[in-house]
Amino acid sequence: MSTNALIAVIVVAVIVMLALTTLVWALGRRRHLRERFGPEYERTVEEQGDKRAAERELRDREQRHGRLAIKELSPDRRQQYADEWTEMQQRFVDRPEESVAGADELVTRVMGERGYPTERYEDQVRDLSVEHGRTLEEYRAAHAARVRSDAGQATTEELRGAMVHYRSVFEELLADQRSR
Repeated sequence: MSTNALIAVIVVAVIVMLALTTLVWALGRRRHLRERFGPEYERTVEEQGDKRAAERELRDREQRHGRLAIKELSPDRRQQYADEWTEMQQRFVDRPEESVAGADELVTRVMGERGYPTERYEDQVRDLSVEHGRTLEEYRAAHAARVRSDAGQATTEELRGAMVHYRSVFEELLADQRSR
């Protein structure tokens, strides 16, 4: 075999190895994003209309989340919030709209104390998606019911559903991360 032929074979082999390495790396990143974001991965792909754009968006969320100072709540604070939630649920029978508004505000306060920005709903969703992607749809559904309630358009059944959804998000935010 001539030197030129040997060099050509080596160059082709290196190119094939680089292509395979890149493919394995990309598939690993995709698997990581799917596992981390759960259903939010598919939702973002659908919204973006392109897997690459969606994955770029999700990586941006991870980077933003990495800059946040997310912290655990003390056992006393978790108990205080849990007691407040119990009171909110008990008031639901007599004042469902007020209870749903209170549940939304309580979830927002817990988020804020844990270190999540709470100024805009869209930012809340984006930031929660990184660690709480599996309950994010519940948060969206609860928030949508809250908006309908504020406009006087939610049924009692929708409000009940909102409380169930808020409770799922609330419990996940309240949980001690080290015990999960």
